[in-house]
Amino acid sequence: MIRRIIQIDGERCNGCGACARACHEGAIGMVNGRAQLLRDDYCDGLGDCLPACPVDAIRFIEREAAPYDEAAVLANRAKKASAEVTDAAQAQAAQEKAAPCGCAGSAPRDLRRGGEAMRGEGRSDACDGLDAPGRLGNWPVQIQLAPVRAPYFDGANLLVAADCTAYAFGAFHEKFIHGRTVLIACPKLDGVNYAEKLSAILQSNDVRSVTLTRMQVPCCGGLEHMLREALKNSGRALPLRVVVIGMDGRIVSDTGD
Repeated sequence: MIRRIIQIDGERCNGCGACARACHEGAIGMVNGRAQLLRDDYCDGLGDCLPACPVDAIRFIEREAAPYDEAAVLANRAKKASAEVTDAAQAQAAQEKAAPCGCAGSAPRDLRRGGEAMRGEGRSDACDGLDAPGRLGNWPVQIQLAPVRAPYFDGANLLVAADCTAYAFGAFHEKFIHGRTVLIACPKLDGVNYAEKLSAILQSNDVRSVTLTRMQVPCCGGLEHMLREALKNSGRALPLRVVVIGMDGRIVSDTGD
């Protein structure tokens, strides 16, 4: 049938992956560092990917294409979500098995002093004898390494942070990490769609709220999209705060749903 479908200009594509993350149907994937339409029947022709592209490499065309298959899209989405959770569990088990006492770098740890709850309660700035102590209360913090289920997620106010934000914003520990459970990622360098992992974490734990800190750069929009997709897929109506930080360290916007 002749219908409207996207076309990707491989010469203009810069490989950021924003369009692949914005495509809810999974029609777009990254092949050899460039975006590519993988299946015609996964493309609904609505164009969520168009505004995500920072180099305007995507456009609509009319051509012969297989009809959009919503059932196939939903089945593929469920398969990917299941595989993501399974892969994460297997990776964590393999890391822990690598050392006799478990991998010191990835084993889940609750770093809160004296069982201090991570719901905004503070601890003395004098702890550990530091003038400006770190406020991190959980480990690991990289989304790819974090367990799907952990005690420090229960009752937590979750912070999902693009990793550059901690370097750009000087008071990041006090302003954002303090009182929150932290997960970090880089949507451009990690090359992973974290929507499934985040959705599994939200479904498996009693998370109370979510804050996202991201940079004022196009690729960081991918992390926001993943988080919003995860919230939607988790079926939980959690409050979401999005803080955008400029490269000069200023807070450009601070909004909540």
